[in-house]
Amino acid sequence: MKKGISIWSFTETDLEKVFKIAKDAGFDGVELALDDGGFVNMDTTKEDADRIKALADKCGIELYSLASGKYWDENYTADSEQTRRNAIEITKKQLEVASWLGCQSILVVPGSVGVDFMPNLGVVDYDVAYDRCLAALTELKPVAEKFGVELCIENVWNKFLLSPLEMRDLIDKVGSPYVCSYFDVGNVLYSGYPEQWIKILNKRIKKVHFKDFRKNVGTLDGFVDLLAGDVDYIAVKKAFDEIGYDGWVTGEMIPAYTLYPETIIYNTSLAMDKILGRK
Repeated sequence: MKKGISIWSFTETDLEKVFKIAKDAGFDGVELALDDGGFVNMDTTKEDADRIKALADKCGIELYSLASGKYWDENYTADSEQTRRNAIEITKKQLEVASWLGCQSILVVPGSVGVDFMPNLGVVDYDVAYDRCLAALTELKPVAEKFGVELCIENVWNKFLLSPLEMRDLIDKVGSPYVCSYFDVGNVLYSGYPEQWIKILNKRIKKVHFKDFRKNVGTLDGFVDLLAGDVDYIAVKKAFDEIGYDGWVTGEMIPAYTLYPETIIYNTSLAMDKILGRK
């Protein structure tokens, strides 16, 4: 497996410094994100992307995936038709920019039924959310295929796609090798067992997030440093080995160390080495 780190784990505002810290910490790549005001955004041009890619190459860093935080405000399942269209346009831009950067995949949040920590999103009927999500992914399927970039659906705290069977069946209904799963190990723990999700989703998993979570906290405050929570990473690694997954795994951490924020990058790298059996 190749070891990556999310751009969201950094507080640095200089992209070259981000790449250099990631390389020094032992990461093979960085997962960028398309966000308002980010290094990559809706106004990013091919020339911008070429400069970012050249900078990554110079630092010895691979660019393999493009996430986005914009889907919490603009998503496929919203009651507003305009909001749903906005989400589809975000995905189209994300796919285009990812292709310019040479990324294999993008990460999308497939919408929500309800989100406790974002009550402004409101509540959508589950069956309606499912149909809207399926329609959006079906529309986006040829776009992903055109750009040759995998559209990977992440399991998040959205009260939606709550079982691996449901996630598997949605992906299969879309019916494209370019619509896949972005499996987040830590996000599953509040409602299930990551090793079971891995077995069921199997080859549909194209990218992976590593996080850890303490179940007895039960809120967003329960997300902790890798190997400090309740994820059974021995079982997780065994499950990945059994399905033959050898792709990218990305540490997605929140920089909690305000005095030395880069510390979390190095700690995450060491923990991922332990999980992956690297020396």
